[in-house]
This record gives sequence, structure tokens and C-alpha cells, in this order.
Amino acid sequence: MNTRKVIIIGGGLAGLINALQLSGQGAEVTVIEKKKYPFHKVCGEYISNEVIPYLQTLGIEADALQPAHLTHFQLSSPAGRLLQTPLDLGGFGVSRYRLDYFLFEQAQRQGAVFRQQVSATDVSFDGQLFTVSLSTGETLQAPVVIGAYGKRSTLDRKFNRSFFEERSPYLAVKYHLRTQLPKHVIALHNFSDGYAGVSAIEEDRYCFCYLTTRQNLKKHGTIQELEARELSKNPHLLDLFRNSESLYAQPEVINEISFAPKACIEDHVLMSGDAAGLITPLCGNGMAMAIHSAKILSAQVLLFLNGQQTRPQLEANYTRLWNQQFGARLQTGRLVQRLFGHPVLSEIAVTTLRQLPFALKAIMKRTHGKPF
Repeated sequence: MNTRKVIIIGGGLAGLINALQLSGQGAEVTVIEKKKYPFHKVCGEYISNEVIPYLQTLGIEADALQPAHLTHFQLSSPAGRLLQTPLDLGGFGVSRYRLDYFLFEQAQRQGAVFRQQVSATDVSFDGQLFTVSLSTGETLQAPVVIGAYGKRSTLDRKFNRSFFEERSPYLAVKYHLRTQLPKHVIALHNFSDGYAGVSAIEEDRYCFCYLTTRQNLKKHGTIQELEARELSKNPHLLDLFRNSESLYAQPEVINEISFAPKACIEDHVLMSGDAAGLITPLCGNGMAMAIHSAKILSAQVLLFLNGQQTRPQLEANYTRLWNQQFGARLQTGRLVQRLFGHPVLSEIAVTTLRQLPFALKAIMKRTHGKPF
């Protein structure tokens, strides 16, 4: 058995970054991905510039993706009251369709093996090796398994993760649009029981993604009615719907989005990205967090594979570093989430933040990191 083998379950952003860093350092990496690249994902598709130095160490130049460069943040209340502020670090907008495919091709060139359109159905550990059962009936073995399968998976039931048994009220909807909006602004527009983000991505397109509740959808019956009767009460969203062309025949939709705390290790499986913890979308930093968590994890895995730390040390160090880097951010995100989506609270929050711009800066600082 090759003691430098790593199996990564899930080929989203965190899984791909883990694959790039580990394969680039000589590890034998296999990525299990249930879909076939390239594919769309429900995602706000904005990345804080804090990730750029690290991406460059992996040989990735963000400008090669021809992203939109975002320098300002805009926030509106359900009634349309608006505030705008510069983004201290700024960021860039690029579709997951393009970004993930780009990272996939680079990881393949480095020797990472991808098993596409295959799912992991079970994971067991005997004290030294993991055995991963696949939907094809095969099994794979490795001394390290990384869970990078995103917000929710049937594997979460196998790990008895508490959030999996608790129904989450949230769902998310995403489109790509053609529209006429400033390309340097990422906007967050509130409506009753939800909020929507819109920002430019590559090729003169815009990502439009919103979070709401199942109850809100149930009340209106269909996504189209929800958008017409609820989202459109915000004049900025009404204008967006009237003056945009959807580039999807049907929107991308995901259910059961949970912001509950998670453990970053389950049965010795090392969780990465959203599988370890999910920040509320209104904080706009989920993609940067996924990249940063993969960096932290890959560094610790390499120390283990190189014989520089034991498995207990690997797990203890990763848990400590993950909590140190992200614990406060997630807590702030959950607190801020309570201020938005409710019509009255949203109006009060936007009005207050307009008068206290330093408070908005403080919130943004507490939900973002420094360049790494």
C-alpha cells in the first residue's frame, strides 16, 4: 500500500484545491466526484482577493479566468433603501463552471486521478487505512480521506452528524443573467425572508443567487411566483427582473442548507470547505473560506504523509487551526444572518449601517480574512 495515498470525496472548490496542493507535493490523489466537469453549482461566485497570494503559489493566476473585478459593495433593504461602500480588499467574480473546470484540468496535469460520475457510499477506518466504497461496487483504500463533498451528503448520516437529522428551512436559487449593471459592484438586496446577491462574472454575465425559506416558496407555490410577488417588492430586484435575460432554461436550486456548527473531523475523516463549516452567504466569503480551509488542511496532511506528525497530531492541529481561522467568522455570520431577511429588522439594519459606516466595515472585517 502506498502510504502517500489520499482519497478526496467531492471535487468542488475545496476538494480541487486539496488535490492541487497535495498532488503538487507528490501525494497520490484520487478525487471522487458524482458529476462530470464542467458543471454549474449554486454559489454566489464571488471570491475575496485574500486568496490571490496562495493561488499564485499553486501556479494559478486569477486573471487567466478573465474574471470581473469587484471593488464596491452595495446593500439594500426590502423597501429599496441603499448603501454602498468600497471593499477593502476587493475581489473577483468567476463562475464555478469555469473555475472548477480550470482547477480540475490543472490537477489532472499534476497527476491527480478523477473518478467522475461516481459517488462514495461508505467510509470505514481500521486504525491505519480507510476503505471507501463506491457506487460502482469498487472499494479504494488510503491512509488519508478528505471529505470535501459540500454542504450536505448522505455520508453525513453515516457520520451521525447532528445537523443532518435537523431539517433546515433554507433553500437557494441561482441564475446567470445578461443585464446592465455596474461590473465593479457586488450587491446584496433584501426581501421578506431572504436576500439576493448579484455581481458580474466572466464574459459580460452576472451571477444572481438568492437564499430564502421553504415556507416562503410554499406560500407562493412556484419560484416564478415567489420572484414576482416577494422578491420584486424590492425595487432594485424588480428592476433586475425587468431588465435581465436569464441564461438558464431552469434555475439551479438546492435545499436543506444548514448553517449549524459542524465538526471538521468525523471518524478520522478530515472535512474541508463547506463540509467542515458553512458561512452565511450574505457574508460573501464562502469561496475564499473553502480555499483557505483546503490550504490549512493540505499542509497538515503533508506533514503526516512525510512522517513529521502522527495521526492524532494531524487531527488536533487541523482542528485547532481551523477553529482559530474560522470559528469567529462563522459565529459573526450567524449573528448577522438574524438581522437580514426580516422586513423590519432589515430596514433598521440598513438605516443604522448607513449612519454608522464604521460598523459595516467592522462586520466585513470580522467575516473576511487577510491575504494568505
